[in-house]
Amino acid sequence: MLEKALRGNRGYWMWIALLMGIIGVGFLFYLQQLRDGLTITGMGRDVSWGFYVAQFTYLVGVAASAVMLVMPYYLHDYKKFGKIVILGEFLAVSAVSMCVLFIFVDLGQPFRVMNVVLHPTLNSVMFWDMIVLSGYFVLNIIIGWATLGAERKGVQPADWVKPLIYLSIPWAVSIHTVTAFLYAGLPGRHLWLTAILAARFLASAFASGPALLIILCLIVRRVTRFDPGKEAIQTLAKIVTYAMITNVFFLLLEFFTAFYSGIPGHKHSLQYLFFGLDGYGKLVPFMWTFVFLAAVGIALLLVPKWRRQENLLAVAAVAVVVSTWIDKGMGLVVGGFIPNPFEQVVEYGPTGPELSITLGVWAIGFLILTILYKVAVGVKEETAA
Repeated sequence: MLEKALRGNRGYWMWIALLMGIIGVGFLFYLQQLRDGLTITGMGRDVSWGFYVAQFTYLVGVAASAVMLVMPYYLHDYKKFGKIVILGEFLAVSAVSMCVLFIFVDLGQPFRVMNVVLHPTLNSVMFWDMIVLSGYFVLNIIIGWATLGAERKGVQPADWVKPLIYLSIPWAVSIHTVTAFLYAGLPGRHLWLTAILAARFLASAFASGPALLIILCLIVRRVTRFDPGKEAIQTLAKIVTYAMITNVFFLLLEFFTAFYSGIPGHKHSLQYLFFGLDGYGKLVPFMWTFVFLAAVGIALLLVPKWRRQENLLAVAAVAVVVSTWIDKGMGLVVGGFIPNPFEQVVEYGPTGPELSITLGVWAIGFLILTILYKVAVGVKEETAA
């Protein structure tokens, strides 16, 4: 089926060329990082996780969100998702690929990756995160490829596929739960030290992933002859609505706990993010942008008349994707390091090389996604004909 990715119009090859160009630029800056180390980034002693880990955290949620298609379709026989469940599974494959690459570039020296493999530590959350992510990647690529191949032949998937599908459902929840434990298991960081962090992660994942899939479905409908189905897109929109409301509710719970209790350690990170602390507030504009976009996204999604208008739905989906990226990306990761253990504020900002490497990894992810979607859409068009 991969031969379908080798055929396309001029626009398709221009898109591939653009992605390859971005990848090339990112790779050149990665070579500089390989030579000079992580000093070319904005990270340091006080903020040791930055833009790379922010992308990793966000994309784990995008990968986990595939369960919001798999569960209704396979467990509850919701046939409307039949056309797009493969798109969700392939989005998960692309997202996990980027997760692995962001950890790879964040380690500085690539051979350090082998320490996790050659010297596994069972009480290390990072070790278990590697296990669940690699397992989820394998599950989705096998399930997606097997079901797509069976559809092309006009037969039912092999019997061994169904147990893998059922296994992928709790596995999807596990990848973001374990990622949340990476943060919640660090007692010195008050912003992360909360029992509902995993729940917050999952709520934002079930909002951002389906929102991104809505955007992709609308793009696929525009540039190909394949129609993912209006009803399926509308159902995804409802999932995004309730998940985003839950995500905002969980954040408000954090505000209540921090400010009503009056414990300074729990207040300081939120104060820095939303109001500034000790005269520092580099992230304040971004966090209020998150608040504005979250409000716009929820408002557009809550009103059925607006949600059914696909132009407004696209705006709402973009608002949800960007707002959750700000909140769970830069806000959560950087905010957890501020103030430092000495109660001092050391701000962080990504450098040009850091941004270029990040764009390069995103371009690799979109290249993988483009190839997989080209194959999936090609099979869908072939079977429809």
